[in-house]
Amino acid sequence: MTDLNGKTAIITGASSGIGAKIAEKLSIQGANVVLAARRKQKLDTIVEHINNTGNGQALGIVTDVSNRSDVEKLVKQATETFGNIDIYVNNAGLMLSSVVQDSKVDDWEDMIDVNIKGVLYGINTVLPNMVERSTGHIVNISSVSGHEVTKVSTVYSATKFAARAISMGLEKELAHTGVRVTNISPGMVDTDLASSRTSKGRKPLLTDDIANAVVYAVTQPDYVNVNEITVRPV
Repeated sequence: MTDLNGKTAIITGASSGIGAKIAEKLSIQGANVVLAARRKQKLDTIVEHINNTGNGQALGIVTDVSNRSDVEKLVKQATETFGNIDIYVNNAGLMLSSVVQDSKVDDWEDMIDVNIKGVLYGINTVLPNMVERSTGHIVNISSVSGHEVTKVSTVYSATKFAARAISMGLEKELAHTGVRVTNISPGMVDTDLASSRTSKGRKPLLTDDIANAVVYAVTQPDYVNVNEITVRPV
């Protein structure tokens, strides 16, 4: 198991839900964590909690991942505070109206901007330094909707298929560079994002379950690359 003490991780979409729990778990493992999200008040609350209970330091930076300049500022400030970025978790995501016949184009554009462009902006910003140092870990939080499409998930699923495709291609691009890539696809998780969906009688996953998967992937020995984890409710 790799020691995360002194490592630095950026987690997007970290003001609540899965992102907040990932930051908390990585901090418990000793990593310094940089939490990025748009909601400053919620960010501040999570950061204060982590700084009082974790083993690593926490910093919150207000960020809109669909804005390339915001992401670049996020990485710059994180690097100035903690040094090199060792782990980047693309967790920010939107799940809005996805039925094509509903014609909610604005919702589609928002999902594409966050779920696809936001992922690429983060990777693009941290990757050169990781490759130069021959170490680093990109974690993309996709979804089981990136494996399966329902009649009400067309556009959302398309964005999550894209996130998986980015993960799969990037892993091949980065073979033998020392930089690892992990795609994690959660099923139904008990979060605000999924509050409008039903789980057909199944108990939803907890945010801990997804955060534990992230910790598992990033604490493997440096010669082990966990490419794909799918976590579903029973």
